[in-house]
Amino acid sequence: MTRRTLLAAGPAAAGSTAGLGGGPAAQAPAAPPPGIYRYALGETSVTALHEGIAARPLDASFVRNAPFAEVQAALDRAFLPKDQLPITFTPVLLTLGGRRVLVDTGFADNGPPGTGGALRGLEAAGVAPGLVDAVVISHFHPDHILGLRRKDGSLTYPNARVLVPEPEAAFWLDASRMANPPEPLKAAFGAVRKTFAQQDLKPERYAWGKEVLPGLTALDARGHTPGHTAFVLDAGGRRLVLMSDVTNHPALFVRHPDWSAVFDMDADQARATRHTMLQMAASERLPVAFYHAPFPAAGHIAKAGDGYEFVPLQWGVAPA
Repeated sequence: MTRRTLLAAGPAAAGSTAGLGGGPAAQAPAAPPPGIYRYALGETSVTALHEGIAARPLDASFVRNAPFAEVQAALDRAFLPKDQLPITFTPVLLTLGGRRVLVDTGFADNGPPGTGGALRGLEAAGVAPGLVDAVVISHFHPDHILGLRRKDGSLTYPNARVLVPEPEAAFWLDASRMANPPEPLKAAFGAVRKTFAQQDLKPERYAWGKEVLPGLTALDARGHTPGHTAFVLDAGGRRLVLMSDVTNHPALFVRHPDWSAVFDMDADQARATRHTMLQMAASERLPVAFYHAPFPAAGHIAKAGDGYEFVPLQWGVAPA
């Protein structure tokens, strides 16, 4: 954020309180202002795009293997409400060898109220959707893929290659499973069908352990979904781990890596993956970016007792 940004925000901020002084009250904006945060990793630019926040009501079913009272206590320690969880969505835009690469999409205009911010963030960053060269998908949950299309069915990023994990595509695009999905997965399969059924979108499949694009390597992070993928971004020897959904909110699942969120399809495998990824980041002091951490959703992982702590990125300071 620059001084110019702050000055530009001044009239809007003042207008929002005009009614308190007896003058005409300003109307609320149709959409929140864009939230973007750019930092450098070597010569590579990483731009976090604030897609929005959804408040999920909480009950004992959210963390499947911990007493609800302990979950509420963890939220209380993080100064969060104990009856709902604010879930943030944060796609990232990378510059890789001159290419503009979006990792996950958010919802575009297909999501719940308060989402859709990634497109506004791209506009604020001066990147029209047609200028995105590639979209890399970590897994097929709706908040990561629905933004590939607009509500009217048109492609959001018409000139972009779309790259998807091979094991994830094998599970979700299986014709027999698509035709008769398990009851708990019907909504997710509906989102997959809406996104990929039309022939104008031809996803390219990538394998784990190899570069998806130069400088971006796919990591086996299965458990959350069958083909859930994390990434290592390597920029001239500087590395950043894109954790995708290895954890949901860090106040719960970084501090308590053995807890299982309702979203994890294979809870045991997800726990094993979480421990492996968090240990790697902590021991190697690698900066990390999460999809669901509080914006700008980047920082470091430190060992803390039997779990870990998420140390947020210092605003204005590049990752160490």
